[in-house]
Amino acid sequence: MPLLALRLGLSAPRDLGRLRLRRSRSRGLVVASGAVKAPAAVVWFKHDLRVDDHPGLAAAVAAEPRRPVVPLYVFDRRILAGYSDKMLELLLFALEDLKMVLKSQESDLLIGLGNAEDVVLKLVNEVQAGLIFTEEEVEYRVRNVLASVESSLSNASFTSGNPPEIMVWSASLYDYKNPRELSTSHNQFLKEKLPMNTPLAAPSLPALNIEIETGSLPTLEELKGFLKESRTSEDNWVPLKSTSARSILKKTLSQIKVKTGVASSDSDGGDDTTAYYGTSGRKVQNSMFASESSIEVRGGTEITLDALAAYLKYLEGTGKASWQELHDKVRLSETRDGASFCTLFGPALQLGVISKRRVYHETIQYERDRNAGFISPFGYSTPTVTAAVDAICSMEWYWLLALKSQVCIEGNYPFRIWRWKGHLIQYTSVGHEGPSVLLVHGFGASLQHFRDNIGAIADQGCRVWAITLLGFGKSEKPNVNYSELLWSELLRDFIVDIVKEPVHLVGNSIGGYICAITAGLWPSLARSLILLNTAGSVVPSYSFIPLSEARLLLLFLRSRAGGILKEYYPTSYDPGAATVIESIFSFNLSIPLNFLFDSFGGKILIVQGMKDPLTKSKSFVSMLREHCSKVHIRELDAGHAPHDEVPDEVNSLLCEWIKETGA
Repeated sequence: MPLLALRLGLSAPRDLGRLRLRRSRSRGLVVASGAVKAPAAVVWFKHDLRVDDHPGLAAAVAAEPRRPVVPLYVFDRRILAGYSDKMLELLLFALEDLKMVLKSQESDLLIGLGNAEDVVLKLVNEVQAGLIFTEEEVEYRVRNVLASVESSLSNASFTSGNPPEIMVWSASLYDYKNPRELSTSHNQFLKEKLPMNTPLAAPSLPALNIEIETGSLPTLEELKGFLKESRTSEDNWVPLKSTSARSILKKTLSQIKVKTGVASSDSDGGDDTTAYYGTSGRKVQNSMFASESSIEVRGGTEITLDALAAYLKYLEGTGKASWQELHDKVRLSETRDGASFCTLFGPALQLGVISKRRVYHETIQYERDRNAGFISPFGYSTPTVTAAVDAICSMEWYWLLALKSQVCIEGNYPFRIWRWKGHLIQYTSVGHEGPSVLLVHGFGASLQHFRDNIGAIADQGCRVWAITLLGFGKSEKPNVNYSELLWSELLRDFIVDIVKEPVHLVGNSIGGYICAITAGLWPSLARSLILLNTAGSVVPSYSFIPLSEARLLLLFLRSRAGGILKEYYPTSYDPGAATVIESIFSFNLSIPLNFLFDSFGGKILIVQGMKDPLTKSKSFVSMLREHCSKVHIRELDAGHAPHDEVPDEVNSLLCEWIKETGA
């Protein structure tokens, strides 16, 4: 069955004739004509929980006036994999609003529970659907779900004869003809000055005059129960994700009374309350938040648009209680310039209750209103406008990179996308059997740094995974507070959600330190720990590491920042890169390696390039031998990145180690 892709052009809402089809196979769109009743069109919602600026819904309505339009949402555990309890709650808020909006037009949202291919096939047969509209996805797992639906429909028999066509649409911020022709250089992309697409108005839906059970939304507890029941043996680590790295570390250190440089931080939050209060303690009617402790906007499009208006007008002040509450949240979440936007609106954008281009349009319109219809070439007039525009354009850029790369080869290996906390992460996987190995790069690098290791290790009977950490390479670079603990949680979730079995954790430089933290805090996730010229220090008795020791590597990196960026960070001018680069000055390397090694308790191999200009290799190896008796050490005639400098030697060492560990 052909898979058609629908993309919005520059058309105004009334000009649906400008909608363009991108075909991946030869068959075209079949439309009923004459006196024959038009088959139904199913609009399958996933991460597009709105009717505003929804090209798929607009096209379904416009394709044939007599065609019934059947909205559908499926609670598929594969699509919901990785959702926290908080995100599940926000999802239910969004679906409740979408269902209400559809009902106001005498339509409804059909609710399915289970595998999407089963739900969609059953619905197609019940309503005699001829078309299925669904949003284009870049995440590997969700694309596989879509492929499973397509395969299921292709292999099924239908009374109408032909399976329905799947129409895949997107709501791009920029108007382009072919994503494969877009430059992967952000500077070059900006020089092309592509026009911006105009968001579509919500269409008027036909009444859903079909006798069919629409289903009801589950409660949060029912949804959590369903996801728990549908877990397989591979998902038994999911509960590990419920506690933050900081909480585990603080609890462990307090038990053994270790003094470290780990700063106290936000708690993991308490139980949600039923009444909505602002941070000032006053009760807020019609709150934009799920609870007093929440800092993410909840609800549907109308609530989110109201919250966006309040956010943009932050400097103007307000007497409106709900806006005052949001302004309180802005102050709470503005941990760095502009960070509040992603914190407040990130989940709404991830769920699609508002489109990126609607946010951009509303933000620019507000800026024009402030400046007599003009946009200054010297910057925006308020920090909230700047934050919103920067975030939206950054998100769109990385989405376009991910879309462009779906059929590309990254260093001779498949380029895949995983969505972590709403952000796009690049990774690759090579090999189909054997023990799993996860390769983690250092600062300024990406999975490409292991280009000479991935295939060689896989050829020796391993499943090899390599990830580009958040903030580097072609992974997204959101405006967040980057830290070793953040990245350790990313590795934890990647192992739990994607690999689904213990891995041999292999890390270079700061990547090695992040691997050590991950293994130390969640020992069950690591078969062994292999560190290549790792960052971090060995400290007797786990005492606090002095600044001169903890920051030696960081000070060196700072002194060579220009050269490092030029040599290792070709994407340093991508949106958000400056935030990551700045983060190096706030890293905290004060957790002793020997503490992490003891917490892990498993097998550890240290591979040390003795010509490393960033660390005193002889002194480091000496400390390891004196205070880490169970650690295996191999010295190499190499510098800071031995896997890149002497790959054959390192590959041989790693494969021999993996074989000897018996894992």
